[in-house]
Amino acid sequence: MKKIVDAWRSLNLPNQLTLIRVALVPVYLVLLWAFGDDPALCALPLLTFVLASLTDMADGKIARKYHLITNFGKFMDPIADKLLTHTALIMLCAMDRLNVVVLIIVVAREFVVSGLRLCAVEQGHVIAAGMSGKIKTVLQMLLVMLLTVGRGEPLATILEWATAVMTLYSMVEYVWQNRSVLGGAK
Repeated sequence: MKKIVDAWRSLNLPNQLTLIRVALVPVYLVLLWAFGDDPALCALPLLTFVLASLTDMADGKIARKYHLITNFGKFMDPIADKLLTHTALIMLCAMDRLNVVVLIIVVAREFVVSGLRLCAVEQGHVIAAGMSGKIKTVLQMLLVMLLTVGRGEPLATILEWATAVMTLYSMVEYVWQNRSVLGGAK
């Protein structure tokens, strides 16, 4: 136990927030599964997801402001983000609250962009997150929040398809702006 505590203390605050976000993913899932159909208690998974989402915003701001950017953070932060949003969307789809086509678009986009980033790294390039990717993430998080507390028709349907369109747009933009990476140019 001491080793775990020492390891935790050795991390800076942004990295601790990232790991808290990862730890909140199963908490959200269990609460959603247990209380997702109860109008009075569905606030529990919602609050868990909101807290986890806030750690996403906070860790980046703190890391940039105080120059606490680390390789661990660069690696784990996007993984924590994907674990949070994608796991929530998969669970919501399994609960029949999210259209499976929207889920497929979200997951497919991540495979394409992750593959593109891998190609870029091999060629010595870094692909930074663009504004469309950030908007896509916000829409996905809002969608999860809305669907966590119920269907919310027709707003949920509008937000689902807005998320799908923005997700597709973001993918196309990343591929287009980084098409030289696909050709193998260094």
